[in-house]
Amino acid sequence: MQYKNTIHGKFLSRPNRFIAQVEIEGQVETVHVKNTGRCKELLRSGVDVVLEISDNPSRKTKYDLISVYKENLGWVNIDSQIPNKVVKEWLEKQDYTKIKPEYTYGDSRIDFYMEKGEEKYLMEVKGCTLEIDGIGYFPDAPTERGIKHLRELVKATEQGYHCFAAFVIQMEHVHEVRPNIKTHPEFGIALEEARHAGVEILFIECEVTENSIKAVKVM
Repeated sequence: MQYKNTIHGKFLSRPNRFIAQVEIEGQVETVHVKNTGRCKELLRSGVDVVLEISDNPSRKTKYDLISVYKENLGWVNIDSQIPNKVVKEWLEKQDYTKIKPEYTYGDSRIDFYMEKGEEKYLMEVKGCTLEIDGIGYFPDAPTERGIKHLRELVKATEQGYHCFAAFVIQMEHVHEVRPNIKTHPEFGIALEEARHAGVEILFIECEVTENSIKAVKVM
């Protein structure tokens, strides 16, 4: 996934979870943050950021904050819409005979439904931007929606689907993702229950630059 039109800036502050103040070419701009998570360990005053320039002239904000430079780690993509695009690109290179995004199953919309012959698959995708001591953690804020999706995957597994919970690691040098039980212990319980029920947990390692991201390895 390559962003088309980007520019560098300096992060200043985040008044709320949807916007940030960023210095761009000497001017302070209000920009859209494409991630409603906390990202407190990333969005620190003075850090380098990369923004995508919107091509929609009617928008209130001209820029989307997409990447943050973290010392001793490198660029971290924080665009919450990107993990599904990365996974879709990867799935299209596999031998599935059908791929359908945004598939309704039970009371949830699961990210991907796939087929391979007579076999049926479901995949829920989560993006990981939180790194502590070389380990990725999810979530960085409580997610009842994430728990709901894991429970739907358990039900689907019982009905014969092959199910995956895929964590897209939106940074380099991180090879696994653990449940962030300090922030949301219930998610850790739900993930372990899903694993025991037969849901396969995937870690998707990515090559990440300031303005691109692509899957390079699936564990």
